[in-house]
Amino acid sequence: MQQKITVLFIEDEANILTFVSKILKSQNYRVLTAQTGTAGLQLIRSQCPDLILLDLGLPDMDGQAIIQEVRQWTSCPIIVISARSNEGEKVKALDSGADDYITKPFGTSELLARIRTSLRHSNRLNTDSDIYIRPYHCHDLTLDFEKRLITIGDTPIHLTPVEYKIVAFLARNSGKVMTYTSIMENVWGPYADTDNKILRVNMANIRRKLEANPAQPEYIFTEIGVGYRFAEDTTESMI
Repeated sequence: MQQKITVLFIEDEANILTFVSKILKSQNYRVLTAQTGTAGLQLIRSQCPDLILLDLGLPDMDGQAIIQEVRQWTSCPIIVISARSNEGEKVKALDSGADDYITKPFGTSELLARIRTSLRHSNRLNTDSDIYIRPYHCHDLTLDFEKRLITIGDTPIHLTPVEYKIVAFLARNSGKVMTYTSIMENVWGPYADTDNKILRVNMANIRRKLEANPAQPEYIFTEIGVGYRFAEDTTESMI
């Protein structure tokens, strides 16, 4: 019998806690719950969940502090679920180590899709299997990481080295929002200029090359004030 995936939900609002727990259990997840940060941290240490859903506005501590503490000793996926829609809060959570950020209210389908994406990325990081360097594919776009080759249909797309590094980084993290800072540090290094103008210029060039209509993108989506999200890899198997 296959072991169930364990999801811990740290949320102080009882109605949301109950609602989400029922949804997750109906999808065959094992669900743990906590209504305070302290109780949540105890469960993380004792139960080692496969994924954490985290509200930021907890009664005893800020959820941002939980992200920072948990990231000191585990790479367990963390999805923030919060009523805080401020761009600064999203950036801080993601740069501190959260894998994704969902703003309340949210749809059931969106939540389940984000969970599947985060679990796939977690599994990818914890395996040496060659399957996880397979090409990225979505719609007509294919990126072969080994050959460093991007095609749309049968047409090769010529990117500059910097443009390729940006696209490859986003494709490897497809389905997840990557902050401006994380992209800048991955492409230009940890001492990159904090001004993201150079990133925006490169992204505009990339969109002109990849998107049939940059105003209605198929592949690269902007999370305003936060970063970019690459369309989910459609070749990835469902969990």
